Amino acid sequence: MLSSYGWTDRLQHEFADHARHGLFAARVIVQHRARYVLMGEAGEFSAEASGRLLHHALATDLPVVGDWVAVTPLAGDGVASIQAVLPRHSQFVRRAAGSVEKPQVVAANFDVVLLTTGLDADFNLRRIERYLTAARRTGADVVVVLTKADLCGDLDARLQEVRAVALDVPVVAVSAPSGQGVDAVRAALGPGRTGVLLGMSGVGKSTLVNALMGADRQAVGEVRAIDGRGRHTTTHRELILTPDGGLILDTPGMRELGLWDPGEGAAAETFEDIETLALSCRFRNCTHTREPGCAVQAAIATGELSADRLDSYRKLEREAAYFERKEDPIAAQAHKKLWAGRAKLNRRRRQAEDQDD
Repeated sequence: MLSSYGWTDRLQHEFADHARHGLFAARVIVQHRARYVLMGEAGEFSAEASGRLLHHALATDLPVVGDWVAVTPLAGDGVASIQAVLPRHSQFVRRAAGSVEKPQVVAANFDVVLLTTGLDADFNLRRIERYLTAARRTGADVVVVLTKADLCGDLDARLQEVRAVALDVPVVAVSAPSGQGVDAVRAALGPGRTGVLLGMSGVGKSTLVNALMGADRQAVGEVRAIDGRGRHTTTHRELILTPDGGLILDTPGMRELGLWDPGEGAAAETFEDIETLALSCRFRNCTHTREPGCAVQAAIATGELSADRLDSYRKLEREAAYFERKEDPIAAQAHKKLWAGRAKLNRRRRQAEDQDD
């Protein structure tokens, strides 16, 4: 049973010490607030995190869907106790909703991110760029899945737009009613491989799960015609075994994606085209605004690059720098000096322009 859910020899080796202490292995397949449904060798059962685990573990180290855990035998009430979480080989972390900044692990131990967005009224290239940045940080493969292809008036044009920002990431157009693209998504999974569905509310994740299952496994909600937004039809995180042997980790749709520590190099991966252009700028520290000899601005002038994409790149760079300053006081001081110098330079430029006038 565990092999169907992705158990491997590597995991068996990592679990050896837990086994010597009389614990057994299971995978988290459903996550509620304080209760989990696990899949063990003998089937499904309920579990809770042990008091020791809750006391000693960081919030980001507590079990989430997809985790492999070490569990004590079932207690008299039929509820097992999770004693430890095995090391994750991938995880998706975002900034938790709310005013307090803290990370939230959404899913763990997946092999491919199925970045899902609809080709309807809510289509947004800038959002795709943002999700691509988060997906690349997980350490898993990434596939962009464009749902509702049957609602798109010019599919070829949309595919061209998305491939231009996805760069080396595969892009698949899917229409659940006709079955278009569903086999390509199945191929991205494969037996024993876990894929996590990430996307906004109403993009068609639950409909895609139903298409992969060949049955109405997940509830499907209505979408507002005016903006393509939908309600959360998936209310909890769940790992689902498909008839083809692949595993789908379905997550509730997000209203927005708050990146948590994009990390150094995040912009370089998602915006490799801009990074490549920047190598041809006259000045090494070019800000791509008004400097002479800026290859990035030249690409915008010729239509090779859109100004909106450059804005997304700058926003991501600002977020990455923000997290670096939080962790590094020296970086924070350097940032302060940098912007003080830029402000002074801008004042001098304005004064010179005024004199010329």
